[in-house]
Amino acid sequence: MKKLWGGRFSKQPEEWVDEFGASISFDKQLATHDIKGSLAHAKMLFQSGIIDESAYENIKNGLQDLQVQEQEGKLEYSVKYEDIHLNLEKLLTDQIGPDGGKLHTARSRNDQVATDFHLFVKEETLVIIDHINGLQNSLLNLAEEHVETIIPGYTHLQRAQPVSFAHHVLAYFWMLERDKERLQDSLKRTDIMPLGAGALAGTTFPIDRNITMNELGFSKKYLNSLDAVSDRDFAIEFCSNASMIMMHLSRFCEELILWSSEEFGFIEISDSFTTGSSMMPQKKNPDMAELIRGKSGRVYGSLLSLLTLMKGLPLAYNKDMQEDKEPVFDAVKTVKGCLSIMTGMMNEIKINEDRMNKAVHQDFSNATELADYLAKNGIPFREAHELVGQMVLNCIKKGCYLLDISLEEYKEWCPIVEEDLYVALSPKTAVEKRNSEGGTGFQAVRQQLEAAKSAVYISSN
Repeated sequence: MKKLWGGRFSKQPEEWVDEFGASISFDKQLATHDIKGSLAHAKMLFQSGIIDESAYENIKNGLQDLQVQEQEGKLEYSVKYEDIHLNLEKLLTDQIGPDGGKLHTARSRNDQVATDFHLFVKEETLVIIDHINGLQNSLLNLAEEHVETIIPGYTHLQRAQPVSFAHHVLAYFWMLERDKERLQDSLKRTDIMPLGAGALAGTTFPIDRNITMNELGFSKKYLNSLDAVSDRDFAIEFCSNASMIMMHLSRFCEELILWSSEEFGFIEISDSFTTGSSMMPQKKNPDMAELIRGKSGRVYGSLLSLLTLMKGLPLAYNKDMQEDKEPVFDAVKTVKGCLSIMTGMMNEIKINEDRMNKAVHQDFSNATELADYLAKNGIPFREAHELVGQMVLNCIKKGCYLLDISLEEYKEWCPIVEEDLYVALSPKTAVEKRNSEGGTGFQAVRQQLEAAKSAVYISSN
């Protein structure tokens, strides 16, 4: 079978060599983008006077027919034609005759594949932003229901201070908001058209790149043909942004896994997102959360793969760059799947408020409140800090908590203590009073919720 580029060659490669060099097994995902790019290119060739109207209409009708067949899953591709570009060109030529061979005028597979890849990443970036919006809305619903639900806050995975559960959940909302902003910003570098760069040096034909740019919906075009065909920064940036998303999801999943354990018991993950054990009948395992945590490494791998791929390549295009697509395809699929699962878990999660309330009453996370109380009553904070540390140590030895100490015993430690101390030491009071901007106080959290709702509304419209 003669290659479409085979005029210079006297010997055909063996079948196993063809299979090694072919990319059709994975780049067929770019079929709709390739056809879209070809339709724009054909229109530009006609409007620039490079092909006549008859050839253009023939090419356009043929491509539109291939588009329908692709959508219906009827197209069959061959390893013999290496990639999606040559496969579609061969299918087009078989269908419409010699005019199919005119489509590649003033175009190379180098600028063709770069254009397809830009279109793909741009489209999937917008889809992932929508997925993030969906998860953020789920978090907002959960937070709105639990502004006054109190949970232990941790540092070093040690009880630190009580916080609103809504406040804790909203921390992940804002992580996702930054993820979304990074994706939106990356579109500036993805939304650049390589088409018209040719193989590396442009073309002698009188093309008009503004026609194809407008047809394909790009906002800008590359101004250097070498850069246009060799740039994969946009793909690397996408995988970097995807890695950040997965890192945030993984952190959240780690907390969900801990919170759903018997030791914490703060939440229950729905049966829809858990599995059982083949041996132990009592088990309910948070497998979906664990998988999301695990899949973060898979997306990190995609980023490292692309960075390693590109680090030693001279200008312009090199065959190595065929390996750029699978990591991106896999990262896209993984991130979308994880965001969908995460949204489902959030929609069905059960919050054990009683267990959370019990937890904040059986720890020393109100120790800071005691130190603040003493400081507000004239004792230097460092001295108050030392005094409270001694009180905590005494409680640990006696097996009790700060709220269990009698007023008389407190006065032995510090005479300025009065009955109002017990109100100050209440976990609810401790949370409620922290209304500094961005704090965990109920009023501050409600203000934060309104800001979060506005952020989602703006990005959704």
